[in-house]
Amino acid sequence: QVQLVESGGGLVQPGGSVRLSCAASGFSFSSYAMSWYRQAPGNERELVARISSARGSTNYADSVRGRFTISRDNNQNTVYLEMNNLKPEDTAMYYCYAAARNLWGQGTQLTVSS
Repeated sequence: QVQLVESGGGLVQPGGSVRLSCAASGFSFSSYAMSWYRQAPGNERELVARISSARGSTNYADSVRGRFTISRDNNQNTVYLEMNNLKPEDTAMYYCYAAARNLWGQGTQLTVSS
């Protein structure tokens, strides 16, 4: 079955850290660039970070650069998003996305609040 399954969200205090995971199945994961998007209530879905398939080059939204790190393990068919120094404005549903397949995960909710 071709799918992406995110995990790792939850409630985190401001300044805290969390790592999101996205497990891929049913396609040749290592051949695809992968991205993380997020969507807060009332807002459009926005790109957070992207990692290429081959060299693992990365790109980040200005709002998260220096705080978030995207990485991938092609042996585990998994892409990660390490998030540090979290802020309340990072609260959103986070989605994993394989653009070349137009494939979205179901999302995982992150809430940053004291």
